[in-house]
Amino acid sequence: MSSCRRTRIAALPLFCIAGPALAQEAQDEPSILVVGQKDAPISIDPRGLSVSMGEAQFAGVNAQNVEDLMKYAPDFFVRKRYAGDSNGVPGFRGTHSMQSARALVMVDGFVVSNFLGNSFAFSPKWGVVGPGEVDQFDVVYGPYSARYSGNSMGGIVNITTRSPEKTEAFATVQGLTEPYDQYGTHATYWGWSGEAGLGWRQKDGPWSARLSGRHFRNDGQPMSWYGLTPATGAPGTVVTGAIVDTGQAIPNSPGRPTSPIFAAQSPARTTQDQAKLRIGYDGTSGITGEALLAYWHNVDAQYAPDCYLRDSTGNKVCEGRVTTLGQSWTASGARWSRTVRDEFLAGAKLAAPIAPDVTAKLNVSTYQIARSDGFTSASWTAGANNGAGTLARQGPTGWYTAELSVDGRTGAFELAGGASANLYQTDQTNYTLPVWRGDGGRAFSTRTHGKTRLLAGWAEGRLRAEALVFTLGARLENWRAFDGGLGRLGTGGVPVTNSYAARSDTAFDPKFSVEWHGQATSVQLSLAEATRFPTVGELFQGSLNGDGSFNPNSFDPNLKPERSRDANLLVAHDFGGLKLTGSAFWQRVEDTIFAFTGFNQNGITTSSFKNIDTTRQVGLELIAEARDVGVAGLDIDANAAWIDSKTVRNDSAPAAEGVQFPRIPRWRLNANIRYQVTPRVLASLGMRYATRPNTDLFGTQRGDTFGYTSELFALDAKVNWKMTDNFRLSAGVDNITNNKAWVYHPYPQRSVLVEAGWTL
Repeated sequence: MSSCRRTRIAALPLFCIAGPALAQEAQDEPSILVVGQKDAPISIDPRGLSVSMGEAQFAGVNAQNVEDLMKYAPDFFVRKRYAGDSNGVPGFRGTHSMQSARALVMVDGFVVSNFLGNSFAFSPKWGVVGPGEVDQFDVVYGPYSARYSGNSMGGIVNITTRSPEKTEAFATVQGLTEPYDQYGTHATYWGWSGEAGLGWRQKDGPWSARLSGRHFRNDGQPMSWYGLTPATGAPGTVVTGAIVDTGQAIPNSPGRPTSPIFAAQSPARTTQDQAKLRIGYDGTSGITGEALLAYWHNVDAQYAPDCYLRDSTGNKVCEGRVTTLGQSWTASGARWSRTVRDEFLAGAKLAAPIAPDVTAKLNVSTYQIARSDGFTSASWTAGANNGAGTLARQGPTGWYTAELSVDGRTGAFELAGGASANLYQTDQTNYTLPVWRGDGGRAFSTRTHGKTRLLAGWAEGRLRAEALVFTLGARLENWRAFDGGLGRLGTGGVPVTNSYAARSDTAFDPKFSVEWHGQATSVQLSLAEATRFPTVGELFQGSLNGDGSFNPNSFDPNLKPERSRDANLLVAHDFGGLKLTGSAFWQRVEDTIFAFTGFNQNGITTSSFKNIDTTRQVGLELIAEARDVGVAGLDIDANAAWIDSKTVRNDSAPAAEGVQFPRIPRWRLNANIRYQVTPRVLASLGMRYATRPNTDLFGTQRGDTFGYTSELFALDAKVNWKMTDNFRLSAGVDNITNNKAWVYHPYPQRSVLVEAGWTL
């Protein structure tokens, strides 16, 4: 621990003690600055910029999946590549779209953030919630509350599902389609979903229950493309159809003249089944409780890559020696794959008064990945003919979380405190297979495993002095990484394991906030420090390259934790029909953990984790909420953000210093306009825009094709018709102008969604 951190510990011993705690469900009082709905209190501590979205905002969104409901939130996005994408990483302000470990995401207060790693493959478990059961979406930007771990360095999201008010039911059916045209792929992809639920509340008692489920099936566009590699020797089969992308300049990437594209990965065929049971208790004595059990089943199948090459008789050529564009090449890498997952979320929470104005709370949960099997063929021919392949199998894998807090107040003073713990564990074994579609005859290849645990105590004090509110808090964390190891085949083909030494570290992070409230104007200044410790995956969990081979450089057991200093200034003024909120933020992070994703010498996707000495981001945000603009029923939510995110110091790669951090746009704009045409018809128009960022750490890769992160412009529209009090129809189009944008992989092109909903 640094000497400056020891000084802060000595200066603030009060906050190392867990005292009475502020209720996690924020009270509806004027000290809270919230952009969005005001019908219900925000569900997470709203320090810094906070956004709360409800039914009015959701009505203007085409929501194929639950994360779509946030698509117009200020300075925020989700890296969603197609409907049903299980790798949707949320991004706050200057958070890179692969920094999944900087987002704390919860469902009804239970953690669904996948802190087993830090990349697209460890996105939050959005699939446990269907869009039809969401009551409220709350977003808080930055780590300004002592209640939450350093994983809130980017921000916090909590999804609140509907609590039954009576005996009720709902059902929703969706149909979706996406015509797609890129390189040699010209196809229309289709999908559908069915979602339903039953709710019950005891008429003269404290109990309630809701049972819900959803089936989702969709084909998304190809996510990757494969390039030819130059060959020497005898010429191969003469073919046509290879594509050179004139906009491609990334070294070793498919599409360059030295590696023309010969095939697309197959459509991303996803099937998801979700079921959930929520039981609530709301007693007259102030005792409340809730239990949640959710199941999510996901199958991602990518069969039959789309091969562009044709021989002289018009037959497809998907691999082997070929001759085209005046020379000989080798076609390889177009593999078949299938991933099957079974996952469970179980949680319970209880709140009870233990004295006048004092309440205790307990929250425990676990998320378990009961099955995660990734099958990949060794080649295109092996995929088509049930030949050899590989299996990546996880288990036991998952996490446990627990938190105990007590809250109370006396007059104008409030105290908050608590203790929390979590354990994340993973174990992945890679096998070779004689038949790639099943695990029969599997043979050990490699294994990675490891665990991390975090123990924390936190405390906050809040003083209200007329128009001023002061909050001072701190969080003390102790982290440990252990049971890490790498298994491999040793001499004579005997499995051996290299174990890594256990590591531990401690962090003390103070927080401070001051607010002033006038009749129509509010001002809030928030300051914080935060520590984000490395995940299991960054330390121990080796990943596979894009061709299915094991990448021994994809993890680093010696990574340092990220440590940030943050500041946020908010000014909000309510003009009546218009509310304007301005925000200025600053963040400086020491030892940023960054994984650069690129192509190796064979054109295969690969990545590895490293520490960057110092990164810094500053930004300005302007948020406008206008109601009944010009005419009754016309509402506008619009926001603009300017972001300057740079690498300040990087001793291992000085050329990156002073360069805009990868995947962070300079400007981001989101807007949603909703007009109540008649009491039963609502029309909306949405817009999402982000300027072109750098793709790499050095700012040398800026483009608008596969492998780059490009400019994004999407114009969306929706019409919602409430035919009766119980039945509605809606139709919408996302990306009306068919803008072709990229986040390494392609974003969706123009997509259509139709929906019918029924409620009782």
